[in-house]
Amino acid sequence: MPDLIHLLPDYLANQIAAGEVVQRPASVVKELLENAIDAKATNVQLIVKEAGKQLVQVVDNGIGMSETDARMCFERHATSKISSTEDLFRIRTMGFRGEAMASIGAVAQVELKTKPQAAETGTKLLVEGSAVVVQEPAVVPVGTSISVKNLFYNVPARRNFLKTNAVEMRHILDEFQRVALAYPDIAFSLYHNDTEVFNLPSTKLSQRIVGIFGNNYKEQMAFCEEDTSFLSVRGYIGKPESAKKTRGEQFFFVNNRFIKSGYLNHAVMMAYEGLLPKDSYPFYVLFIDIEPDKIDINVHPTKTEIKFEDEKTVYAIVHAAVKKALGIHNIAPSLDFQNDVNFAPLQPIRIEGGRNEFDGDGSFSGFKAPTPPKRASSSGWEQLYEPLKQQPEQEERITSASSMGLLDDAFAVDAPTTFNKTLQVHQKYLLVQVKSGVMVVDQQAAQERILYEKYIGNQQKKAVISQTLLFPQTVELSPADALLLKELAPEFKDLGFQFEDFGGYTIILNAVPADVQAANEKELLEELIEQYKNNLATLKLDKRENLARAMAKRLSSKVQPRMSDLEMNSLVDKLFACQVPNYTPGGQKTLVILELSQLQDLFLKG
Repeated sequence: MPDLIHLLPDYLANQIAAGEVVQRPASVVKELLENAIDAKATNVQLIVKEAGKQLVQVVDNGIGMSETDARMCFERHATSKISSTEDLFRIRTMGFRGEAMASIGAVAQVELKTKPQAAETGTKLLVEGSAVVVQEPAVVPVGTSISVKNLFYNVPARRNFLKTNAVEMRHILDEFQRVALAYPDIAFSLYHNDTEVFNLPSTKLSQRIVGIFGNNYKEQMAFCEEDTSFLSVRGYIGKPESAKKTRGEQFFFVNNRFIKSGYLNHAVMMAYEGLLPKDSYPFYVLFIDIEPDKIDINVHPTKTEIKFEDEKTVYAIVHAAVKKALGIHNIAPSLDFQNDVNFAPLQPIRIEGGRNEFDGDGSFSGFKAPTPPKRASSSGWEQLYEPLKQQPEQEERITSASSMGLLDDAFAVDAPTTFNKTLQVHQKYLLVQVKSGVMVVDQQAAQERILYEKYIGNQQKKAVISQTLLFPQTVELSPADALLLKELAPEFKDLGFQFEDFGGYTIILNAVPADVQAANEKELLEELIEQYKNNLATLKLDKRENLARAMAKRLSSKVQPRMSDLEMNSLVDKLFACQVPNYTPGGQKTLVILELSQLQDLFLKG
C-alpha cells in the first residue's frame, strides 16, 4: 500500500501550534509583553486598535536583537531562554518554549524593528503567514518594536470566533494588568484607538496597585508577608469590608509569573472565613517566591497553570500568611490563651514603620468583639404560638398571573388564589398558601426577576425615567472601568443614568434611574460596572441585556426590608406577571411549591 504519513508544511504546522498559543488578541499582548520583560526593558508601551483586531504593537527599550536573532525568533522552537533539559527546572524567564513568535507570525502580518545597544543600525522584518517578506537594515532606536496587524487574516474562521471589541479589550486589559502588577519597577503605558488608558511610571507595588485600580484602594489594603525556608509570600490583601461580588481582582504570582490556582485561592478564602459577607470575594495581589526546581511551569502553552512539588505545604504557608496579615492589621480577632482577652474589646494595633508602604502611621481600626447572645427565657415561649392562634378574616385574591391565564392546573406552579395571610420569614422568604399546598418565594430572587423584565421592557419601549440628584456626585474610576463606561454610555443612558466627563478617569453623576433609592448612587454605579464585567467573563450577552441583568442583580441584592401585607402581595403579583416567573435571569429558582402530601410526610416520617 502507498505511504500515508508525511510531514506537514511549516506554515500549516505553525497555524496548528498557534491554536494553542494565540487564541485572541490578548494572547498576543501577553506574549509580546513577556518578551519585553525578558529583554530587560525598563519602559514598555502597548498600542492597540480595534481591541487588537487591527493592531497590537509593543515597543520596548530592551537589549534588542541582532539581524540573525531577529530572523531566528520566528522559527518554531527557537529560543534564547533554555538549551538543556536541566534548564527546564531552573526557569526564571517569562518565555522559554520558543513558540510564541512563530505562532503569531503564522496568523498575522508582523512588522519587527529591533536594534541592540552596540549596533550602528537595526533590522526591519515583515512576516506574513510564516513567510519572511522583507528583511533589511533600518534606522531605529535601541530596543524592539513589534506590530501585529490583522490578526487571523488568513484564518477567517478563527477571526469570526472573536467577541465584540468590549469583550476583547477586557481580556487585553486583564493581561496588561497582570504583567504591570508583576513588574512595578518597569514603566508601562497603554493606548487604545489613540486614547491613553494607562500611564504607569516605575514605582513600588502599593502605588502600582493604586495606579491600576484607583485611589480608593489605598485605604483598602493590608500588607502581607511571610518568609520560610521553603518559600516566601508577600503582597497585599483587601480588608473584608472592601470585598466585592466578583472575583476579578485576585492575583497570584509565582516567581513573578501570573498563575491561576483554585487550590491556593481556597487557602486565601479559608483565611477570611467568618469575615466576609455571603458571595463576596476579597482583593489580593500575592507573590510567591520559590526555587524553580520545586515547580513545573511546563504544563500548558499559556503557562498560567503550575505544579508544585509540595502543594500542601504551599497551601499551608499561603493560608498562614493571609491569616497573620488579617491579625496584624487587627482585621480578625486573635486568641491569647494566657490572658483572658476573649471578653475584652481588642485595641487597635499600630503597624510599625516599614510594614506598610503607604505614608502615614499605618494604624487600623480595631475589632470589636460581638456581644454574647442572651439566653432565651422559657417564660415567653408561648409567644411563638400567637400567630397560629390568630384567625384573620379570610379574603380572596385573583393574581394578575391567574387572570392572564399564565398558570393553571397544567403548570407545576399554581397561582395563590385563596389564602389567609402571606408570611415573611427572616426577611428572606414569603410563604403563600396555594390550592396544592404552600408556595415559598425567595424574596431577593423574585425582585431580581421583576426588575430584569422591567428594565428590558423599558429599553425596548425607550421609556426611560431618571431622577436628578440634588447634589451631583463625583465618581473616580480605574482607567479600565472608565474606558468601559465610555463604551457603554448609550446603554447606561437607556437605563436612566446621566453623567458627564470630568477629565481623566472621573465623571460627574447627575441622575440615576427613577426607582433607585436616594443613597449610595456612586457605589451602585461602581457595583454595576463590576457585575457587568463578571457577566462578560461567564455569559454571552449583548450590552443591553448584560446591563439589565447587572442592574437587577445589584438592586435586589440589598438587605431586604420587613414588608407590609400590601407590599408582600404586590411582590407576588408582580412576579406572576413576569414572562418567566419561576427563575431569575441567571437560572436560580424564584419559588418552590411544597405539596400537601410533602408536608404530611414530614410529620408522618420518623
